[in-house]
Amino acid sequence: MEASSPECENMTNCEDETSGITHEKCQNSKPLLTEEMMRRKLQFFFMNPIEKWEAKKRFPYKFVVQVIKIILVTMQLCLFAHSRYNHVNYTWDNRITFSHLFLKGWDSTREINTYPPATGPLAIYKIEQFFSTIDYAYKGYAHLNKAVGSYSYANEDNTMTDMMLCLYQYKEGIIFGFNESYVFNSEIIETCLNISQTHNGLLDSKQYISSHNTDISFSALVKAELIFSVKTVNFKAAGRITPPNCYLFEITIKFDNEDHDGQMLLSLDAEPIRLMCKGDVQYVTNNEIETFLRSLLNYLVIIICIMSFILCNRAIWRALQLKRITDAFFQHRFEQPLSHHDRMKFFNLWYIMIIINDVLIIIGSAIKEQIERKEFTSDQWNVCSLFLGIGNMLVWFGVLRYLGFFKTYNVVILTFQKAAPQVARFLLCALLIYAGFTFCGWLILGPYHLKFRSLSTTSECLFSLINGDDMFATFSIMSTKSVELWWFCTIYLYSFISIYIYVILSLFISVIMDAYDTIKLYYKEGFPKSNLECFIGDTNFEDVSNGIFRSGSNENLRSIIKDLCCCKHIHKSYSTLSGTSERTDNLGSSIPV
Repeated sequence: MEASSPECENMTNCEDETSGITHEKCQNSKPLLTEEMMRRKLQFFFMNPIEKWEAKKRFPYKFVVQVIKIILVTMQLCLFAHSRYNHVNYTWDNRITFSHLFLKGWDSTREINTYPPATGPLAIYKIEQFFSTIDYAYKGYAHLNKAVGSYSYANEDNTMTDMMLCLYQYKEGIIFGFNESYVFNSEIIETCLNISQTHNGLLDSKQYISSHNTDISFSALVKAELIFSVKTVNFKAAGRITPPNCYLFEITIKFDNEDHDGQMLLSLDAEPIRLMCKGDVQYVTNNEIETFLRSLLNYLVIIICIMSFILCNRAIWRALQLKRITDAFFQHRFEQPLSHHDRMKFFNLWYIMIIINDVLIIIGSAIKEQIERKEFTSDQWNVCSLFLGIGNMLVWFGVLRYLGFFKTYNVVILTFQKAAPQVARFLLCALLIYAGFTFCGWLILGPYHLKFRSLSTTSECLFSLINGDDMFATFSIMSTKSVELWWFCTIYLYSFISIYIYVILSLFISVIMDAYDTIKLYYKEGFPKSNLECFIGDTNFEDVSNGIFRSGSNENLRSIIKDLCCCKHIHKSYSTLSGTSERTDNLGSSIPV
């Protein structure tokens, strides 16, 4: 039993599914469309792929393309994820190795990211430490052959490459602290020195810099960078058909003195660049099989995504055409246009999502192919992973569309759809309260609390508290330097946790549960019908399988290919609906759809 809507009362002969009515007010013009033909067309349009198969025995091209796409893109993602993990893990381990080899004061406890940090920042505090750090890095670079790793210099003859020291200083920066005066010019001057012109692997950087008429004023020094390169080959990924990878690491040791607080932060960065290996010719020949298979998979994914992109765009175009014709029919037949809600029924957001993931996967597959062919000189793994990862996520989200054809699974989708407007309004209000707590906590507690040091960490801390994460630690690590702020922190955290966990989250759940109860009630008593749904009526299994939708239908693979190649055919297939009807009286017989 389905509940009737008051909107149906405004429509004439709403429940008459077999009447053939022409427009009395348009007797001097051609009739727009017979009511039965319009109803059949709309019924077929809103069927799911299974019902369309039963109605016309037409092969579900879009459905099959989506299934094949899910299989191919998932296979591609698994292979790429494995390769990317090996790449990122390998480059990270090399950065740790370089820190031990070239960074003075580096300790193994700094290799593990812990929170709160187990150690303070790596920094230097004396002038002698600055020069000794440079000397230590040069010594490690000069004795590269003593490292466990198989590292080589970037020159083709394996000779030591240039090590550049770049200094960034204010043009003038002199401080006279005893009388509170200074000389300052904010223009930054860059000076780069080649400090590798020494012998025996030893360097006295302080003497070497002064001998080149370069003075370092630490009150004016903003930052310094020590730059050099190392080459290596990765054997770990090598297998029966997988070749080794060759890398060039651009190593940069950074001295950060921008704060001028007496603490010069020290860090090391290693940018990997993949190179074309010149290895065993026989091994490279065997690698052609693996390269061919990976390229074949990439091209298959691109082809299937292009097909999906075209089919979905074609479906959206046909839906817009049908919406225009339906709106004109309602205006002439019932003297009222389609409502906004009914218009949106023709606009399938699932197709929009599929088109977006098709574009993302095509771009990601193209980048992946170039990475595997080593045509990129820079590190593009992260960019490729973003396109493929988001695209694959949307592909799997699209599976919900097909689950929605089943009553049990459709409850979840309808609940999301029903609750979306209320949830959006609720989240807007909750976000405003959240923003107030975030800015307040960052401003007041930032200097005294580790988790409120920046705006992003403050937001992360508050969101963790909403989910009940690490509450006691957040309370306990507040600094007691200011008693007033300690009390404020306590009241602030109690207030935030109470408001969000006991009030806002409970209201949020109740909004969703209310939508869920409404949907369950609709399943029992019937969904409210709009004018369009009332006009279409119900379609049972007999209507679908009796062959009436197959009459006069020439939809096959050939016609679909014509649709893809020529948009005029699409327009023609719908424009025929608005032509002169040869039969307006005897509509009980089969009518082309």
